[in-house]
Amino acid sequence: MQQSLLAKIATISLFSVGSVSVVASSFLLTKATSNSETAQIVTDTSRYQEIRNHKWSDIELIKHFPTEIPTDSKTVRMAYSPGSFQGSSFLQVRLKKPSEKIQKLLSQYSKSAVREYRGGDTNEHSNKPNGLPTTFFYTSDSATEAFPQTYEIFVLKAQDQGKPGFKWNHGNSYGVAIDSSTSEIVYWVEKW
Repeated sequence: MQQSLLAKIATISLFSVGSVSVVASSFLLTKATSNSETAQIVTDTSRYQEIRNHKWSDIELIKHFPTEIPTDSKTVRMAYSPGSFQGSSFLQVRLKKPSEKIQKLLSQYSKSAVREYRGGDTNEHSNKPNGLPTTFFYTSDSATEAFPQTYEIFVLKAQDQGKPGFKWNHGNSYGVAIDSSTSEIVYWVEKW
């Protein structure tokens, strides 16, 4: 009789320890998964060169970006997301430059663009006839994700890497957005 009581106590103890272990493991696994899926957006411009030269994996997509933040840039904003397992990654740098430099850049990029849009965002652009995906206005001073109509968005290249029937499911695009009225240029790249 004493053996059966001991067996019951041992069984209850093992089940209790096992239950606590399962709950703790589930909590830790959920916490680890949710942290890795949360895309953190880097806005610290002092990290620009590190991100451009070491963090961004495909240098071909960002060759149009300046190698460093130009000294003549007055306002500088940056947004970088390395993406998560299935999420997209992006890099965007917004600079205010002297008006004459903006005009030169406008001339340069208008000649090399494969597509041009006025204001808006990637959803609007990609849903136009023969539209291409672009970007959202991650470096905006407000909560809006669309570029104001004062911006000319130039797509320098866009590559569809989706499968038949899933156009643009995977791919990349890059370019610049220029606002001549505020003398600003936004360098952007998206990869999904």
